[in-house]
Amino acid sequence: MSPLFSIITVTYNAESTLPPTLESVREQTCSLYEYIVMDGVSKDKTLKLAIDAGIPQAKISSSKDTGIYDAMNKAIDIATGEYLIFLNAGDTFHSADTLDKIAKTIMDYDFPGIVYGQTDLMDSQRRYIAPRHLTAPDRLTLKSFADGMVVCHQAFIVNRRLAQHYDLKYRYSADYEWCIRCLQRSRRNVYIPATIIDYLNEGTTTANRRASLIERMRIMGYYYGWIPTIARHVAFIPRFIRQRRKERSALNSLE
Repeated sequence: MSPLFSIITVTYNAESTLPPTLESVREQTCSLYEYIVMDGVSKDKTLKLAIDAGIPQAKISSSKDTGIYDAMNKAIDIATGEYLIFLNAGDTFHSADTLDKIAKTIMDYDFPGIVYGQTDLMDSQRRYIAPRHLTAPDRLTLKSFADGMVVCHQAFIVNRRLAQHYDLKYRYSADYEWCIRCLQRSRRNVYIPATIIDYLNEGTTTANRRASLIERMRIMGYYYGWIPTIARHVAFIPRFIRQRRKERSALNSLE
């Protein structure tokens, strides 16, 4: 029998960020999952940490890849779960019963295409910073993503039958484009009105914010038209500035 979830963590030299993720998966009260760790031939203790975590449902693989999205594609190819959850090294489920809540929602709504929820930002010490700058809407449609990635990738749980490969021509924002394609194929999206993911606010996209935003604008222009996209980006500027100030203030208060 196939598991309900394939939880996927892509790693490369992630010994400093992986332990909270492993602990989060291990402590889940729901066991209806397989856990895929797709490693890019790490040179540190990443693989040892994954093995020593002792997660019975773990499938640990290490091979060369061309980057995070190539590794995610490899994980999709071996996933057997009904739903895919991408949980990067450093990211965690919000609580021990999060997977149970997601499973109950899936059962209650007769296996929808996409299940999603809210995300909180955490620092490297696992301290709460703020809610994610974009709030997941009560009703999610294809048009929702015209306003940006309104649902965090990690909190965007997709029926595997809808999931195609990530487009590797995008280096930083292939997850955004992938989510749009999933929404194109989904007939029903169900909202969980709760925080389900704690997101480490130090990822690749965060570290390469400008390049990511340029890619994302290209994707928006392709799917939603250039004139509406440019108009939205002008409107985004005040919101972006407010959020950056809020995050800086929260980080300063933790120091």
